Amino acid sequence: METKIIELEKKYWQGMKNHEYETVKNLTNFPCIIAGKNGIRTVDEANFKKMFESGEGDKIKVESFSDFKFQQLSEESAVTAYVIQLLDTKENKSMKCACTSAWMKQKEQWTCVLHTETELSAQ
Repeated sequence: METKIIELEKKYWQGMKNHEYETVKNLTNFPCIIAGKNGIRTVDEANFKKMFESGEGDKIKVESFSDFKFQQLSEESAVTAYVIQLLDTKENKSMKCACTSAWMKQKEQWTCVLHTETELSAQ
């Protein structure tokens, strides 16, 4: 299960990079909870689509993943945490973020129910 969840995380980020709404939508459980530098919110599918589409000009490139941590909670749920190195190609700015995700399996499909991102301070 660990390999599957890590693959789904990478697929999600690839969908974000390529601005593929269907890919990202199909990996997201609605309503989902998102936490980051803009606060905490619960997002339904319609608002998620608006958020996704509003970021069309923002281009990100995943440079690397590291420090994966994984915990299986049940046959249908798991959590993961990792560090991701991103490049904002619009601003040509590299940043590292600590991310966590909670995944749930329903009807043989894994979806993310919670995702957090925290930009790490430069050290």
